[in-house]
Formats: sequence, structure tokens, C-alpha cells
Amino acid sequence: MSWHSHEKLEKNALLLLGFVIVTVLIGGIVEIVPLFRQETVIEPVEGVRPYTPLELVGQNIYIRENCAACHSQQIRPLRDEVVRYGHYSLAAESMYDHPFLWGSKRTGPDLARVGGKYSDEWQVAHLKEPRDLVPESIMPSYEFLLHRGAKLHDLKQHLATLKTLGVPYTQEMVDNASKDAAAQAAGEARTDVSGLLSRYGDKVNARDFDGQPYMVSEMDALVAYLQALGTMVDFEAAKDVEEIGNPGAM
Repeated sequence: MSWHSHEKLEKNALLLLGFVIVTVLIGGIVEIVPLFRQETVIEPVEGVRPYTPLELVGQNIYIRENCAACHSQQIRPLRDEVVRYGHYSLAAESMYDHPFLWGSKRTGPDLARVGGKYSDEWQVAHLKEPRDLVPESIMPSYEFLLHRGAKLHDLKQHLATLKTLGVPYTQEMVDNASKDAAAQAAGEARTDVSGLLSRYGDKVNARDFDGQPYMVSEMDALVAYLQALGTMVDFEAAKDVEEIGNPGAM
């Protein structure tokens, strides 16, 4: 653009405004459009899978009880966080969360790596009466979850909806949603879980989580969800394994 053209642009407020708007729009499009392609912003990580139907029910309970208000699910790549909670969170770990549950406050500890950290019995006892295990806890009691049946009848519709949002549920997973949820809460000691494991992988926790073998309770679902958090990625095989062993290098 010549000097005279530039001078004309600077002296004409409407013309300058028009060029500013066009420039901002172009810049915005260039930055935003790639974000609609998930593969450009989330690096695939081996092991990450959609939640099983029972875990999904547990996540819904977690959302309903507003657990994210006091517990985050995002470990930042800082030395103190990695030492306390484990490997920092990867974007791929929450790629199937609708909505995401990163949280913004830690009244209680971060739960991104809580899966497998405690036994089912500990989780149930803690949810039933937190102060029995952590005397200083201000967490409410969730004993009522033991006495409420998990909502399984509409799981087929739930999975079908998530499928339209890009969660890779197959039609077979959708059709067997309620059956898989019941099988996971029963475990291989009481039912055939081969179908569940073939659809979601052999690392799925399938057992009676709450100690009530003849009822699929909301406690079963919530504990199943908590026991899955942070367990899908094999960090020993991850490319940044050296950083895991040496948090100070981050």
C-alpha cells in the first residue's frame, strides 16, 4: 500500500474501521476454525476409551452432586502438583467428557488420578461418612447413594446422544448399554462380563463395588467412575516417561 493510500485510510474513520473489522475477522477465523477439528488440538493417547455405561451413570451422579465445586480433575505441570497427585493431566484424558470436569477449586484433593488409589471399601466408607476416615473433612455424607437404585433404563439414549457428539460408541455399545452397566456392577463372579470386556477392554473394573450384590446402586456407579479416573493411560509407555520420573525437569 502506497503512502498516499495509507494516508487516505488513516484520515477516513469509516474506511479504517472497515479494514480493522476485516483484519480481526480474518485473524479470528484463522485461530478458531482449526479448533473445530479435534485431531488438531488433542494428541491421541493409547488406552483412552469412552466411559462404560456404569461409569457414565457415576459421572452423572458426580455432576448432579456438584462434586466438581470442591474437587478438580486437572493436574498442572508444576513440580508440587506432579509430586502430590501424579503425572500432569493430558487433554486426551477428558476428550470424551461432556461437560468437562476440570474444576477451578480444591476444597478437597484433585481426583484426576484417584482411580485405584483406594479400595472400593475405602471409597464407600468415605462417601458414607467422610469424617470416619478423615476427621477434619467438611465433605457432606452421601450414605443415601447406597439406598438409591442407579438409573439404567435410559442409558441407550444417553450413549446414542453422546455418539452424535463424537464419542466413539459403536451401535453395539449403544444397544447393550443397560446390560453392560448391570454386568459391570455384578462382576464376573456373578455374571458373564465377556461382552462388556470385549466392547470396552479387559482393564475395565467389573465387580460389586458397594457390597450389595443384589442391587445396582448409585454408590456402585459413583465408585466405578472414581475407580476409572486416571487409570486409562499407561504412562510407563508414554513418550514423556522421563519427565514423570523427574518432575523437576518440567
